[in-house]
Amino acid sequence: MSLKAQIDAYNVQKEAKLPADVIALMNTTNAELIAQHIKDNALQVGQKVTNFSLANHQENTVELATLLKQGPVIISFYRGGWCPYCNLELKALNDYLPQFKAQNAQLIAISPQLPDETLSTAQKNDLEFDVLSDVSNKIAKQFGLLFTLDERIQALYTEFGIDLSTTTAIKAFNYHYRPLMLLINKV
Repeated sequence: MSLKAQIDAYNVQKEAKLPADVIALMNTTNAELIAQHIKDNALQVGQKVTNFSLANHQENTVELATLLKQGPVIISFYRGGWCPYCNLELKALNDYLPQFKAQNAQLIAISPQLPDETLSTAQKNDLEFDVLSDVSNKIAKQFGLLFTLDERIQALYTEFGIDLSTTTAIKAFNYHYRPLMLLINKV
């Protein structure tokens, strides 16, 4: 099943479980984010990427420049293991890993989660690629992905038991970011 089909199926389940006003709020705040053109802040095609190093889920340091010596690097930024959409995407990327490797491409995922949480995400999803911890959101900021999470969604997160302060080093909601996937071929 394609990632889109999996997301569509998840959305059907979500809409069946959640009250209509919650779904409406999610849709409204998502539309508001789109209207703010936050994607325009993200790194654009042709812009230079600064080299970086982050710890992976096994606490080893992974450096972008080192990976690039082997070929292009696909970077998936995801919010965390608590995000069902992110988990669906990570699993789909894992399924495509042999095809990426056949093209000499490396795949890494980056999130603001603490190292223990990245390990948990990698294990729960049986991921065969590096999952990196950007606990300060330094790399996410460099890529222009940060935005302030709407207070109404912050309240929903709390209601749903999503406590980002226990899974990330970030103690505030204003360092949230949207998922993004990039192909990098040089620094």
